Amino acid sequence: MSPAYTSHMAPAETAAEDSLRYPIGRYRAPESITSGNRIAWIEEIEALPRNLRRAVAGLNEEQLETRYRPGGWTVRQLVHHIADSHLNSYSRFRWAVTEESAAIKTYDEAAWAELADAKTAPIELSLALLEPLHARWALLLRSFSDAEFKRAMRHPEWGDVPVEWLLGQYAWHSRHHVAHINRLRERQGWDTG
Repeated sequence: MSPAYTSHMAPAETAAEDSLRYPIGRYRAPESITSGNRIAWIEEIEALPRNLRRAVAGLNEEQLETRYRPGGWTVRQLVHHIADSHLNSYSRFRWAVTEESAAIKTYDEAAWAELADAKTAPIELSLALLEPLHARWALLLRSFSDAEFKRAMRHPEWGDVPVEWLLGQYAWHSRHHVAHINRLRERQGWDTG
């Protein structure tokens, strides 16, 4: 597959800026997505709640208000962003297999991150929300047939994208944001015990 769509594309940055923004690199789907890829990606999605809990374990309020990179979100906003994003994604996957060419509605992630709940709510609210969400999402994904993984969703910016491509992106998204927090902890010398 040689998709005409890309994700998380940003203007040219220095290598250091790019490393802070994309600590595991940008999402690049394999040319041909295999069932092995899909299995691994589902496992990554299923693991996100515990990986995220481990990444934020022991952080105090001041640390939660630290931006993971200059101009980026605080750790608190990042945790709430993951919950917002993955709630939306769960619905997208359900639409994709129940509607013909399901249209994906996007949302302004930056504006959502500036809302009061994203800036002030305890992170436990989103951590607790992600656990059953990801358990149910993984159960749903494991039920998909090969044909369902090949179904397309229509994204306003990317055009038609297969379910399996989006699965890879959300597995990447899960690793990407956990890496933001873990790299911040390393740079700041915060105990990652």
